[in-house]
Amino acid sequence: MLTTTKAIVLSKIRYGDNDLIVKCYTQKEGVVSYLLKGVFKSKKGYSKVAYFQLLSQLQLVADHKSKRSLQYIKEVKSNYLYNSLHTNVLKGTIVMFLAEVLSTSLQEKEQNDTLYNYLEATLQWLDTNDSYANFHLLFLLNLSKHLGFYPDKTNMESPYFNLYDGEFQLTKVGKHSVFGENLTLLKQLLGIGFDALEEVKINSKQRQSFLSLILLYFELHLGSFKKPKSLQIFNEVFN
Repeated sequence: MLTTTKAIVLSKIRYGDNDLIVKCYTQKEGVVSYLLKGVFKSKKGYSKVAYFQLLSQLQLVADHKSKRSLQYIKEVKSNYLYNSLHTNVLKGTIVMFLAEVLSTSLQEKEQNDTLYNYLEATLQWLDTNDSYANFHLLFLLNLSKHLGFYPDKTNMESPYFNLYDGEFQLTKVGKHSVFGENLTLLKQLLGIGFDALEEVKINSKQRQSFLSLILLYFELHLGSFKKPKSLQIFNEVFN
């Protein structure tokens, strides 16, 4: 069945000499993997590959069949052309990192307009804004809302946040209780918009510490989640 859908590229891998497998998060079908046959055989094919940069926002016409693990794209065009995401080195590093996180976090193969719209809008915000040092922290924290484990904001005045339970608590329980600077930053980020991020003043060490905390939070709540291989490169670039 031919389906027209918006899509965001999560990963791509060369398959054999001439083919490419691309995993996308689509608006209508959730996570879908596509096989692009023979795209490395010709200049025309190479021009098609250029559409599939990480986190590109596309519109696809694709042949979807439920029993097939790899689907086929009939037509592709850009749905939103980034101005800086693939040309700015720092933003490109964020793209590489977040694409890997999304690729391991997103599993559902069904329509979720709220999640798709969140990804679409926030990536466009990153593309058009110059104050983005803390973007990835708020992006991941808000992503947890769409994945079902956003922190319970009840009792936010409490001195601890339990990563395992996802809630604020009066006492330290187990090894996953958060306090100190990370707790303060968590409280700052909960509920703010991306435009308020420049008001959050932290250094690179604090940023790395909080990122490690969020990734652990994802690990605790998503059985399939793996710590991104690109984390070391990401931290080196933003140190």
